[in-house]
Amino acid sequence: MPFTLLGPCEYREEIRKSRFLARAVPVASAAEAQAFIAAASDPGASHNCWAWKVGQQYRFSDDGEPGGTAGRPILAAIEAQDCDQVALLVIRWYGGIQLGTGGLARAYGGSASKCLQGGQRTELVTREHYCCHCLFAELPLLKARLAELDAVLDSETFDASGAELQLAVPEARFAELQRLLADISRGRSELKKR
Repeated sequence: MPFTLLGPCEYREEIRKSRFLARAVPVASAAEAQAFIAAASDPGASHNCWAWKVGQQYRFSDDGEPGGTAGRPILAAIEAQDCDQVALLVIRWYGGIQLGTGGLARAYGGSASKCLQGGQRTELVTREHYCCHCLFAELPLLKARLAELDAVLDSETFDASGAELQLAVPEARFAELQRLLADISRGRSELKKR
């Protein structure tokens, strides 16, 4: 089961006089990952190497380091920690001592891995998207029970009799939510795939 971070985390390390700062954040999209990298990069640093993974999409950059010595090890650390929806930036300030390609890969991958290990993580739950209609009298009861079923209310649109709800529901809890909705609405309402 994949994990994501609950919030930003960072890790600092000095390796043979080069300083490394790893920063990781949870992201929901490729655009969000790129925005984080652009905002968090240090233009005064020697290298701003990064990787991100969102579902099946991923990207990485060596930012001037020898090919395959920075971005790929950072991505490998993300995958080894079974993380998804994560962007990770490792900033290096060169200290004057060459690390070699193996040393660079170990430094970037190790900093990235330790950063992720130090962050608080949460299990990623895959949710399917459904909609349903509830009368005004049913709405408070249904909304109060959504958290119990790990369902998320994406949006609601009100009309004359109630509200059209857009819900994100874990696959394993679909049947329970369908039963709850049928009980609350006395069989009048049901979840529909959107």
